[in-house]
Amino acid sequence: MDPTEFGEGRQGSAPGGALRIDVVSDVVCPWCYIGKRQLERAVQDWQAAHPGDPPVQVRWFPFQLNPDMDPAGVDRHDYLARKFGHADVDRLYENVRAAAASIGLDLNLGAIVRQPNTLKAHALLALAARESAGRQDALAEALFDAYFHRAVNLTDDENLVAVAREAGLDEAAVRATLADGAALAAAAQADAQAREAGVSGVPFFIVDQRIGVAGAQGVERLLKAMNKAWEQRA
Repeated sequence: MDPTEFGEGRQGSAPGGALRIDVVSDVVCPWCYIGKRQLERAVQDWQAAHPGDPPVQVRWFPFQLNPDMDPAGVDRHDYLARKFGHADVDRLYENVRAAAASIGLDLNLGAIVRQPNTLKAHALLALAARESAGRQDALAEALFDAYFHRAVNLTDDENLVAVAREAGLDEAAVRATLADGAALAAAAQADAQAREAGVSGVPFFIVDQRIGVAGAQGVERLLKAMNKAWEQRA
């Protein structure tokens, strides 16, 4: 895909000339959580090497691994059996666990009992983005943590309210968003736009609307893309 075609103007340019990184992801994607940790390390390294430059701004965009998922979600064991032809979770996620451990994550994959529909979670991430990039990032972290560490069912509205409150969102605004058909339709449309732009798997990183990085390829790959994008500004 052409990174300049995705995300432009949808959440505004990064303020003060900051390096902007758009992350297309799903909150139930373990590789997206791993990619988030890799990105955090890369941002730390980049900012340490650029102490006089504006900070990096990260924005999150929706992608549903299962856009046709039942609104109530499905049993996790049944989901894995249908998707992979078997439900040997340990074997399926051996590589995931190893990659997660390498970046400091201990994913509690065996505790997950519900594969959720994530449309409402994405609508809440859009709500958080309207407050600030920092608030949106805090909610993304809270959603990943809830699902992959505590096996929270992210289809349930009350669970989503609780997680959003943990991230500092206003409860009334959260409940209004969860009940707002237009907000859910906007999240679904953003998902569709990512697919139309060529995103077929996540995580997908767009650095400064110049360089795309597909997958959780590691800290060094992200840092290389950030440095290249910054150099291309000159």
